[in-house]
Amino acid sequence: MTSAVTNDLHAATWGRRILALCVDWVACLAVVEGLVAAGLIAGNPNGLGTLALFVVESALFTATVGGSFGKLATRLRVVRKDDPSVPVSLLRALVRSALVALVVPPLFTFDGRGLHDMAAGTRTVAL
Repeated sequence: MTSAVTNDLHAATWGRRILALCVDWVACLAVVEGLVAAGLIAGNPNGLGTLALFVVESALFTATVGGSFGKLATRLRVVRKDDPSVPVSLLRALVRSALVALVVPPLFTFDGRGLHDMAAGTRTVAL
């Protein structure tokens, strides 16, 4: 993320966050269903394959371009809480994505951030 990011960015609304999560889930589900249909993987597309792809996609996209596919599509970004101008590391992004996959952390919020953001030292902002 090379654009100038300042501390005055506004926290993303929960509606846009939920929309971004839905976009991510549908995209991951479509990819896994395509892989199952092509015979490249076996199993139920609604199973752990979709969840695993979601965690990997979200972590890689967040670390490389500042947000998951769904966040980018809904004009949201994930930035570091302590210094928004520094990209989120892959480790922080992986911790954040794994906690989102547990479902409970995003439901609780302190300071406009979910527990997954607090644990990773990140925040989700609107552009």
